[in-house]
Amino acid sequence: MIASSGPWFDMYLTARDSIVLNFNPFISFNPDPKSEYNDQLTRATNMTVSAIRFLKTLRAGLLEPEVFHLNPAKSDTNTFKRLIRFVPSSLSWYGAYLVNAYPLDMSQYFRLFNSTRLPKPSRDELFTDDKARHLLVLRKGHFYVFDVLDQDGNIVSPSEIQAHLKYILADSSPAPEFPLAYLTSENRDVWAELRQKLVSGGNEETLRKVDSAVFCLCLDDFPIKDLIHLSHTMLHGDGTNRWYDKSFNLIVAKDGTAAVHFEHAWGDGVAVLRFFNEVFNDSTQTPAITPQNQPAITTSSSVAVQKLSFKLNDALKAGITAAKEKFDATVKTLTIDCIQFHRGGKEFLKKQKLSPDAVAQLAFQMAFLRQYGRTVATYESCSTAAFKHGRTETIRPASIFTKRCSEAFVKEPSKHSTSELQQLVAQCSKYHGQLTKEAAMGQGFDRHLFAMRYLAAAKGIALPELYLDPAYGQINHNILSTSTLSSPAVNLGGFAPVVPDGFGIGYAVHDNWIGCNVSSYSGRDAQEFLHCVEKSLGDMFDALEGKSIKT
Repeated sequence: MIASSGPWFDMYLTARDSIVLNFNPFISFNPDPKSEYNDQLTRATNMTVSAIRFLKTLRAGLLEPEVFHLNPAKSDTNTFKRLIRFVPSSLSWYGAYLVNAYPLDMSQYFRLFNSTRLPKPSRDELFTDDKARHLLVLRKGHFYVFDVLDQDGNIVSPSEIQAHLKYILADSSPAPEFPLAYLTSENRDVWAELRQKLVSGGNEETLRKVDSAVFCLCLDDFPIKDLIHLSHTMLHGDGTNRWYDKSFNLIVAKDGTAAVHFEHAWGDGVAVLRFFNEVFNDSTQTPAITPQNQPAITTSSSVAVQKLSFKLNDALKAGITAAKEKFDATVKTLTIDCIQFHRGGKEFLKKQKLSPDAVAQLAFQMAFLRQYGRTVATYESCSTAAFKHGRTETIRPASIFTKRCSEAFVKEPSKHSTSELQQLVAQCSKYHGQLTKEAAMGQGFDRHLFAMRYLAAAKGIALPELYLDPAYGQINHNILSTSTLSSPAVNLGGFAPVVPDGFGIGYAVHDNWIGCNVSSYSGRDAQEFLHCVEKSLGDMFDALEGKSIKT
């Protein structure tokens, strides 16, 4: 089962819009449970070492594959895992398939490290250099590099990494007048042209150090105030202290709040979340250094840490100024808000035999109906990593069932008994479960239609009429764009809307609460939408508990 991912790479790499807000999402870490480990230097050191340990495990071929269990009671057991070990690898897939377990494709993982998206005219390129051994650190818009792996490929001692980071944090030079990082937020063709000027202006070697670095660690000089400040900081920041083209930026704020901001062309949430979980678990359970740890007494940081400098001519300075203006103006139009619904979560919903995801999606349908009097095209991403080179498929949460159920709850709750309302929710849940399974197993329609459209264009065939139908345009104008990531390591995640009049909805259903993080541009009110989501969840919980709904 091979999914052709070429056209999907093209879709990302030929897009010319800025990757900031349009493509790059973020996921933020929960704090380290041991509060004294949240000191910026301690946490940045521990997370860096854990990230390099992950890289080593991955490259040694020792990373256990992810498995998608359709029937966990049968396949997610120690007995099954022991049995499958004795089956030759060429046949083990079939053994897993028999019990409905699908080992997930891990072909994206090699781009996690040493990788960058390079701007090129009309189509960008993904660049990877797995020989490079250095880390890129950004602080106050300055660039630093130092080796985190030695010549034999071993991890440099944690206290040395700590010493180098301490040295960088102690650098008191003022922020650069023309922060280069703004260029990575530009329109891709504009950036491609400016990058050419950088290269021909004698910066080729320096840029190569940025592009080939194992990853980019961003050290911010301020603490995080609240969840909304967290979202803005991790989703876009101020444009000076991120290299948005890097496969990922690991961001650590002054108070140790940390997040991963990632570029989307090379891979999806599945690969990033696996890395994210492993880094969180490793850095909190087996930290490389303790807060009492003294950095290696070394005079060598001034030698080992190289501060990169770029030669900028007037055209490049003008380019950076223009990029900054554009960046600031765009970011100003973005609103982010979030809620935490504490009346219950996964545990309660599963007791009701309902899909937690379906209930969250239903709340978004009801909220939009409540706010705008109609229901709209909705997108929920679903991984197709059960296929070789699989990326994503779309779950279409808006259905006749959700429309019927939403109208009953929003427009005429008094006309329905609580058992009727419960039944409507159960119907939505059942249908949503079916859609999810179909999407994960390659039975969705979006990617098939996308592929046929791509083939028509590639073969110079006139675009089939279906694609010109207003209905096709409408279902692909996703006003509600949604994505969920649930993991004990995740505090919250988020992304910007995919259309100007849309909402970007990142959410997670935890054991006993539901978190929701919503972004919108000037035309929509994220705060009011969340207010409606909260009311919708409350109404559903009332109905499920057999209470009548307060209008």
